[in-house]
Amino acid sequence: MIVNNKTYQTIWMEGTSVKMIDQNRLPFEFEIHESKTYQETCEAICNMTVRGAGAIGAAAAYAMVQAFMSISSDAIDFIERAREKIKSTRPTAQNLFYAVDRVYAAGKISPEQAKIEALKITVKDIEDCQTIGAYGDELIRDGFRILTHCNAGWLAFVDYGSALAPIHIAHRKGKNIFVYVDETRPRGQGARLTAWELQQAGVPFTVIADNAGASLMQAGKIDMIIVGADRIARNGDVANKIGTLDRAILANVFKIPFYVAAPSSTFDLNCRKGTAIVIEERSEDEVLFQEGIDRNGNKVRIRVCAPEATAYNPAFDVTPAKYISGIITEKGIIKANEKSIKAFLKEQKAQS
Repeated sequence: MIVNNKTYQTIWMEGTSVKMIDQNRLPFEFEIHESKTYQETCEAICNMTVRGAGAIGAAAAYAMVQAFMSISSDAIDFIERAREKIKSTRPTAQNLFYAVDRVYAAGKISPEQAKIEALKITVKDIEDCQTIGAYGDELIRDGFRILTHCNAGWLAFVDYGSALAPIHIAHRKGKNIFVYVDETRPRGQGARLTAWELQQAGVPFTVIADNAGASLMQAGKIDMIIVGADRIARNGDVANKIGTLDRAILANVFKIPFYVAAPSSTFDLNCRKGTAIVIEERSEDEVLFQEGIDRNGNKVRIRVCAPEATAYNPAFDVTPAKYISGIITEKGIIKANEKSIKAFLKEQKAQS
């Protein structure tokens, strides 16, 4: 990504430190956060300094490297505790578990091998997102109005993104497209992050209230929907930011193509169907309060719900495969069913 005429990745490693774009400060401030230990990287994952499927995977990979690099001799108990701590940071995102297990296996050979494996994961993340963008672009026609939910762009991966990658490519090719951006609550990652990314790239867009999607679809103002994924079950069910299920059901009612964009690292063959996916529940404060800046540029945090109210805050929901038009992967567009997913992953394994 290019920010202020400089090229950045979302996350990278320098020496034993992990550096990342601080996503909690966007869009009002652009700062680089440094985590010097695996515990600090775990905290950055938990508090969403870094978030998004691929970026979480990279952060988890680097945290595992930091754990291996912090011991001078074989310390099995320490490494096992570190591995479990990293895995506990965000229970829904499959990329996290995929990355930790790969780096853990490499680290048992040597810390150097752990770092090499982590770098391989991040490079593949970038390459996969580029290819997803190319395949997804083929679905976008000139004049399309596209709805995307939450953020599955540059910031959600090491670079390029999944759901936004086709949009960026279509825009660079000169296609006349327009993007409707939602997920204004509870975290506002559509309104804060996707809007910021599209603005940086010069892609025409507008933010809509989460409840406005149905009326726009009813009025024929949305031609397709593209979202990301945090975990895809073997049968094609998809876990993604809370509210994705709503959009999928509405798309089905109004006959609008609904696509999920995700690399192979997001698929979980061990998860038979969506009901088996662990859904993370986050602090009720994310619903009860909102953060922003006032007219003078000062940070403010205000309560927006009744003083004595409590809140239920699941981070994700699960969209059944039957509502999904197709999954855009690094190998092309596949059907959201077990046969297609198994064939896709078998091909990936054979080529790795």
